[in-house]
Amino acid sequence: MAILILGLVLFLGGHSVSIFAPEWRARVVARIGELPWKALYALFALFGFLILVWGYGLARQAPIPLYEPPTWLRHINLLLMLPVFTLLLAAYLPGRIQHTLKHPMLVAVKLWALAHLLANGTLADVLLFGGFLAWAVVDRISLKRRPAPRVYGMPASPVNDALAIVGGLVLYLAFMFWLHRALLGVAPIG
Repeated sequence: MAILILGLVLFLGGHSVSIFAPEWRARVVARIGELPWKALYALFALFGFLILVWGYGLARQAPIPLYEPPTWLRHINLLLMLPVFTLLLAAYLPGRIQHTLKHPMLVAVKLWALAHLLANGTLADVLLFGGFLAWAVVDRISLKRRPAPRVYGMPASPVNDALAIVGGLVLYLAFMFWLHRALLGVAPIG
């Protein structure tokens, strides 16, 4: 469990620099440049992510149950997951979805985390999904007090919404019927 917690601290901590230390980030970027900062940030995030995945995998080998979700919550999970991939794509495909939600990536993270908290009841699940949910809520609140980060993507267009919806549905179906099991060893249905 300690490795999972370390991974969460590293990954979510790195993603929280703009929330809790924006001045420090600005000073470092001014000193080393935007591109080197992004490269270091990406390496740190990747390292944290790998530790998090490793720790979650270890924690799943000896699960500590906290609650047993009823079967119907797994159906709610599948329903809540339906827009997640569309929202992830909409974060990089500016259109009406992005304009309306402002931060579709954070909405996607919150839906993903909540859906998985409803369907999974071990301590590792609560730490992982609860940690991501808490981080996304804090980040969204902090964005009201700081300038939104620039997200690079395609130029704004109504076509982008269609791309996000179609691409999101394709990814959703791929995860439902193949990728979730292939990558995580757990079939969401069946």
